This record gives sequence, structure tokens and C-alpha cells, in this order.
Amino acid sequence: MSDQPRRPRKPAKPYRRPKKDPVRVLAFEALRAVDERDAYANLVLPPLLRKAREEGDFDTRDAALATELVYGTLRRQGTYDAVVAACVDRPLREVDPPVLDVLSLGAHQLLGTRIPTHAAVSASVELARVVLGDGRAKFVNAVLRKIAQHDLEGWLERVAPPYDEDPEDHLAVVHSHPRWVVSALWDSLGGGREGIEDLLRADNERPEVTLVARPGRATTAELLDEEAAVPGRWSPHAVRLAEGGEPGAIAAVAEGRAGVQDEGSQLVALALANAPVEGRDRMWLDGCAGPGGKAALLGALAAERGAVLLASEKQPHRAGLVARALAGNPGPYQVVAADGTRPPWRPGSFDRVLVDVPCTGLGALRRRPEARWRRRPEDLDGFAPLQRGLLRTALESVRVGGVVGYATCSPHLAETRAVVADLLKQFPDADLIDARPLLPGVPDLGEGPDVQLWPHVHGTDAMYLALIRRTG
Repeated sequence: MSDQPRRPRKPAKPYRRPKKDPVRVLAFEALRAVDERDAYANLVLPPLLRKAREEGDFDTRDAALATELVYGTLRRQGTYDAVVAACVDRPLREVDPPVLDVLSLGAHQLLGTRIPTHAAVSASVELARVVLGDGRAKFVNAVLRKIAQHDLEGWLERVAPPYDEDPEDHLAVVHSHPRWVVSALWDSLGGGREGIEDLLRADNERPEVTLVARPGRATTAELLDEEAAVPGRWSPHAVRLAEGGEPGAIAAVAEGRAGVQDEGSQLVALALANAPVEGRDRMWLDGCAGPGGKAALLGALAAERGAVLLASEKQPHRAGLVARALAGNPGPYQVVAADGTRPPWRPGSFDRVLVDVPCTGLGALRRRPEARWRRRPEDLDGFAPLQRGLLRTALESVRVGGVVGYATCSPHLAETRAVVADLLKQFPDADLIDARPLLPGVPDLGEGPDVQLWPHVHGTDAMYLALIRRTG
């Protein structure tokens, strides 16, 4: 037995309770809602922010940081997954989703923001202690310290395959899009590497808030009086909030005289309204009207000409949103809840018809970044019959000499030109008309006669429009 005295044990450090950071806890809650409930961030985040403000926890800077953490993490999810996968000793599918959300939030702070490294790691570990517990917080700490060893460019060199070996996979990792989406967008866009990279970069940028002044109810001059408001690029009714801002705080928006609407959507409605028709011009139809943005603009334009708009939406709750958007329209209108593929109206009843059909939404990835991770190639097969059915009904609903506008918020060829080509084969008495002259001042609209807008070219969602006239 040793005669040496035992060293006294160091007293255990007192347990320190984790500090709750309201900004990061809110961002985590938003990501969990997106993951668990298939919610959309643009619907989940505003009420969370509003509640935080009401409780006195948030100021404007806090709200801006929370918004950046949520949207930035969702946009770069594919890239961050590749980085995290390189730093853990198990497949990502074996990492609990809440843990992965905390790691992704931490990765975004380290690789996608100017937050100092030590602050990003310590804040993420504190978040993990609050929402995951001390045990898993140690795992988060170890992984984030590995991630902090390189910046984003350094990680991309390690986790992205070389462009020359696999161009699509390289772009998928570097620009955080699923490979099949990269391939589909590239096919629709055409051209070489520069164009597709510009498009993918634009998808990862936060879009400006764009307002529409509904004719007869509000003017752009009224909206331009708002702080940081600037004119739209292409639509005469558009105003952009260059520095962000809260649209709901603007009187014209709160009163329904103006609304939030991407400029690409405004251009679709304007092109249909300005297309020449033969003979009368009294009855207009929006055959897929929910949630009501295009219907409200069309209704206002129809009222200026003494025409009547019928807005049809299959889902009753969405029809209610359409009715709310049209409330106060200066001219007559009607809203009905009806299936656009089996309509209650007679064939040949309308002079102008718009069908903005349900689609994959690949043209709005700036606004709904989570959609890129939810959509699958097989979703196209599900939308195809509906898109063709709605266009068929639209062509049956318009009279001879009238015009149909087929629109999608997707540039995927299977949802745009393929649908139009199929239906034109079934309707030999229908012809495409050139939509480009109906969008004066808008550059780079391609060879026509249809139009594809692009985020990186036009600053809009990737809206597609084909105008079709019934000729006999």
C-alpha cells in the first residue's frame, strides 16, 4: 500500500443552466414546423415573429436575424448536408432530425453569415442544450468545431465533385439544388455553364418584396410615398420595397387596394388583358383563381373596360381567399368554388380565360426554398393530367376569336411547352399568338411565341406564359 497521500479531488463545477436565445429558438421552431408538418416558411415564420414581438422579446434586428437564419438554412440545406455528412461518423439519415436542424443552423452561421466563429459555435451549442439536452449538445459542439475548420469555399472544394467529372452533381452541391432540379432547369434554360450558375445563384438570393397597385383602387404614386419604395422594373402597376419592410403596415395593402404580388405574375395578367380579341370583350374568366392575386389584378383591369370577371377556385377555403382579394373591386365580379376540369359554365362563354395551373413551383424557389427538397421527379406525373385537363377546359370555355392564357410558376418543359403542344394537337382550331409584344420593355424574351421569365434575367419568378386564340 502506498504511503503517499491522495490528491484532493477538484470540486465539481456547478451546473450552469443553458441560456435561452429567443432568436435561435424561434428559428429552430420554424425549421421543425417545415420538417414535421410540411409547412412553408413564408406561412410559419410571420406568426412566430408577430408573437415574439407581442411578448416583447424581439426588435427589428432580431426579426431580421431570425428570418435570415431560417431562409438561409433552407436555401443552402443541400450544401450544409454535404458538409455535415463529412463531419459525422454515421449516415445523415441516422442523425435525429432535430439534431440535424441545429447543426444546419450552426453551419449556416459559420459558413453563410458574418457571425464570428466562436459566437456561432457557442450560440448553437446553447441552443442544443435548450432544445436537445446536454448530452446531444456535446455532439453538436464536436461537429460544429470540425465545420469551423474551413470556410464555405474550402468545404466546397472537399465535398463537391469536380465540374469536369460530373457537372450536374457539382452544381447541385455548390448551389444547393437537387440534382434532378439542376438538370430540369438546365434543359429549360439551355446554354452553357454561366447561365445555369446565374440562375441557381438567383434562386438562393432573398427576393425583394413587390407590391401591385390595383387599378381604380390604388396608384403607384401612393405606394412610392412609402419609405424605400422604388418603381417596378416592368409592370406599370408594380412597386418594389428595396429595403424589405412590412407590407401589412402599408395602408393600401391593409385595405386590400394593393397587394403583394411578384412582378412576373403581374406581367402574366397584363399580357392576357392586353391580347387582341375579335369582337366583344365583356366576360373574363380566371379558372384557377386561388389565392386571388391575379384575379384581383384581372378584376381591376376588367372593370376599366366594363367587363365582368368570374373567378373560379376548386377548394372552398381558397375561394374564400379569392373573394377577400376581390372585395372592393371597382367593377362587377363573381367568385365560385368549382372544379375547373368540370365547370358549371357553358362552353364558349368567355372572351378571355386565364389558367395559372397547379405545378411543381420550381419557378418560385427564391420564395419557397423548402420546395426544392420536397418535390420529386414523379410529382410531374401527378400534375400532368390536371394541367392538361385545365387547359382543355379553358380552350373549350373561350369563344371563337377569344384568347386563353396558360401560365405556370415552373420553367420545367414537361409543365410548359409539352402541355401546350399536346393540347394544340387536340384543338386544330387554336393557334399560339406571340406574347412578347404584349410585354413592352421586357428584354430577353426568347424566340417566342410563348414567354419564359427568369429570376436571374428579369428579377421575377420563373413564370411561363402561352397565349392561345380560338380560331374556329
